[in-house]
Amino acid sequence: MIELKTPQEIEAMRPAGRFVASVLTALKEKAAVGVNLLELDALAHQMIRDAGATSCYIDYHPSFGASPFGKVLCTSVNDAVLHGLPHDYVLRDGDLLSVDFAAAVGGWVSDAALSVVVGTPRPEDEKVITTTEHALEAGIAAAQVGSKIGDISAAIAEVAHAAGYRVNTQFGGHGVGRTMHGDPHVPNDGRPGRGLRLQPGLVIAIEPWFMQGTDEIYTDRDGWTLRSRDGSRGAHSEHTIAITPDGPLVLTARG
Repeated sequence: MIELKTPQEIEAMRPAGRFVASVLTALKEKAAVGVNLLELDALAHQMIRDAGATSCYIDYHPSFGASPFGKVLCTSVNDAVLHGLPHDYVLRDGDLLSVDFAAAVGGWVSDAALSVVVGTPRPEDEKVITTTEHALEAGIAAAQVGSKIGDISAAIAEVAHAAGYRVNTQFGGHGVGRTMHGDPHVPNDGRPGRGLRLQPGLVIAIEPWFMQGTDEIYTDRDGWTLRSRDGSRGAHSEHTIAITPDGPLVLTARG
């Protein structure tokens, strides 16, 4: 069911957005050669405790997950492209790291993600990261009152295709509110002018993610981490936004 938020409820969602943004900023600064993924998860866990926030991930157990997630971050490295389960792995020079984080503050959720290269970057990694960021910007710009979900999806896909990437539509954006995942689904490819009409009060996460050489994925033996079928690297960018008469409001904006 799609729920529209009042202006007062959108205002009440701002603290969650600011908190999620602050955690991602801290994790981006922490990520470096020699840092263990479990250290990143521990940092986010401590920030959750300090803020009196609630993790959306630790007990999360949807149908596609093998068990409750058990961590507070998704940390996806190199060919791990989504839902990376933090484990005992020390970041190396040149790793492409994507971090996805969602938390609730005051009962309201925000969800966001970013990708960074640890240490020495490869041009192809910088390209896929930049493409997801530009696609996110395009998707947000298309999120206007009276437009359709398909306009967001088509804007994202146009950026991806122009860069030479194929688009996987199994996982994409989604509604956000009292829970992390709700209606509507926001695919990363679609036809303009199709789908749900965007109304004031709709709050959604927009999250383009692309892989360098494929649009096919498989699930790792950990039961959670999704990897590219051909071993190529991927990147992921995400913001939670509210549809307003004055244009899209990015609740998880950083800095």
